[in-house]
Amino acid sequence: MGWVDAIRDHGSLLFIHLRDIRGIVQVVFNPVFSPQSYGRASALREEYVVLVRGEVRERAKGTENPNITTGDIEVMAEELQILSKSKPLPFQISEKAIVFGENIKANPEKVDEELRLKFRYLDLRRPSMQELFIKRAEILKCIRDFLTDRNFLEIETPFLTRSTPEGARDYLVPSRIHRGKFYSLPQSPQLFKQLLMMSGMDRYFQIVRCFRDEDLRPNRQPEFTQLDLEASFIDEEFIYEVVEELISRVFALGGIRLSRPFPRMSYAEAMDRYGTDRPDLRYGMAFEDVTGILENTHYQVFRKNVARGGKIKGFCIKGKASVLSKNVLQNEYALKIAPSLGARGMTWMKVLNGKLQSNIVQFFTVPELERLKEQFGAQDGDVLILVADVSDDQVNKSLSGLREHFAKRLSLVPEERYRPLWVTQFPLFELKDSALTSQHHPFTMPDRVDFDPADRDELLALKSRAYDLVINGEELGGGSIRIHDMEVQKKIFTALGLSQEQVEDKFGFFLTALEYGAPPHGGLALGLDRVIAMILKASSIREVIAFPKTRSAFCPLTRAPATVEREQLEELGLLGPLRGLPGKEKRIEKKEVSEKLPEPSAPVPRGVSSSHVRHIARLARLKLSDMEVAEYQKDLNAILDYVETLRELDTENIRPMSHVLRASNVWREDRQEKSTKSEAILSNAPLRQDNYFKVPKIIED
Repeated sequence: MGWVDAIRDHGSLLFIHLRDIRGIVQVVFNPVFSPQSYGRASALREEYVVLVRGEVRERAKGTENPNITTGDIEVMAEELQILSKSKPLPFQISEKAIVFGENIKANPEKVDEELRLKFRYLDLRRPSMQELFIKRAEILKCIRDFLTDRNFLEIETPFLTRSTPEGARDYLVPSRIHRGKFYSLPQSPQLFKQLLMMSGMDRYFQIVRCFRDEDLRPNRQPEFTQLDLEASFIDEEFIYEVVEELISRVFALGGIRLSRPFPRMSYAEAMDRYGTDRPDLRYGMAFEDVTGILENTHYQVFRKNVARGGKIKGFCIKGKASVLSKNVLQNEYALKIAPSLGARGMTWMKVLNGKLQSNIVQFFTVPELERLKEQFGAQDGDVLILVADVSDDQVNKSLSGLREHFAKRLSLVPEERYRPLWVTQFPLFELKDSALTSQHHPFTMPDRVDFDPADRDELLALKSRAYDLVINGEELGGGSIRIHDMEVQKKIFTALGLSQEQVEDKFGFFLTALEYGAPPHGGLALGLDRVIAMILKASSIREVIAFPKTRSAFCPLTRAPATVEREQLEELGLLGPLRGLPGKEKRIEKKEVSEKLPEPSAPVPRGVSSSHVRHIARLARLKLSDMEVAEYQKDLNAILDYVETLRELDTENIRPMSHVLRASNVWREDRQEKSTKSEAILSNAPLRQDNYFKVPKIIED
């Protein structure tokens, strides 16, 4: 029994491929052998579900099909029963050939992804997709077997919990019984796995679903699977040893061998040498700081940056001088690509006949040029790329983008190489909108505990006992040694500016547990969708998730998220006086609603926050002061408040208008007496080209 994968009618014989998740077999319908089954087979179409009974035979010599595992045999059909029929398909499913040498493999990349996700149950019938999920199951089994052998216990933690700050927005679940209160779907089982350590469970793991209402990125999903593990009485070396062996085993299932031990790099070195905390080590081009060499140079752009406390850094592209022309380097990279990455400019030099050459080389002395060659280890045919800025962070960010851009353009990234890396010693705190926040989470152990929670400079200098696992420039997971001492945890909360009431409200249950004897412990979480996609060389994590959502967090299959019945909202107490959502019932007046539904015990936050304003400003490349943010926030909320009042207007007997203006040209007919000069308008433009503002394109990979 199975699906009709493909059909071939030879007139006197009819062949089909019968497919299920175990594979494909050829079935032959012969009118001489079985006239009845042959007659029924003429009605078959692709994806019909059928039952076949017959005799298994070896194929005639020369008719074998090496494209399928059962290519040496076939089934001579004696009986055929159609179990169910299929409508015409929205896209091709069959991936195998029916005769020797033929290849009709479907290419899912040519089918619109949203169409594939809409008919995901058809997409998953394809053998190549099923193979991904067979391998995924093998990987998960390998993980479970390995950790069980290491005395880890698989324990489930709750999905319905309370909201805690973990860096991303929570998905909230309203409570019907507790009106106006909400559960939160977990971003991770962080607090619960630490509580399990305090419960004496010693070693825990869980393959768990997590939920984060994050901004859109190509390789993110609103719900995802992670391997969560935690252990007591251990240090970082235990985590490194366990995870390296586990990762090596699961990558081996995909035919990938990883060298051990994995190298380690501090966060500071990663940022200084690669401009990112997840460097791709498959290719070179590490940064060199040449500020000391060029601090007194005659090239004014560099000299002014150094005088203002800036940096000059760059990298060397080996052997590509003949490929990168002057036009490409100057007009494309220096004038367009580098500025789009935030750089004020970019300088390039080629090594030709033992000398550095460029359009600005005359501004440098011979000793400066020789020291540059020596610093970069540059030889004939190499290209040097340099960036200067008063901001060290901006230099690193710009060079990181350029390094990645050149690597892709010049095909410098070896596809079959895998370079794992531990990134360690992250800063414990960071500044966001002038406020001190935890870079990971507030339960991460600092590298030392004798710090002053009131000294901001000292806090920003603290390192954490955190670690990330990075492979080929992609962060696959991370974790840390946790705080197990109540006094240290209190100092962290004080440093973050949390009041006693805030701490008690959000973490009271957890802090109480700390007071009853917590063991030293630590752990890690791996993003399994990313891990599996990398092992199986899938183009996206969506390929290894059975029913994924699109990049806009929408499910084309179920069309979720969707509106719900008004009765459900009423039952949950989510319809307030100003929330007149459209529904099947007639309009509910304010008085009616207040009589039917009690007001929530805690108001639901709404409106524009300062973080919203700052996010919009960043998208528009604007820098706003705190006062300006407050003014914009006030104005936008005033607009929203006015829109809310419009919902109360009684429009029952108002005659609708088709258009508020005449269907004609609505542009103003008058003209200004004096127009602003284009030069004045462009005077403050951060970038300009051909007398126009130049703005960066926003492209989603």
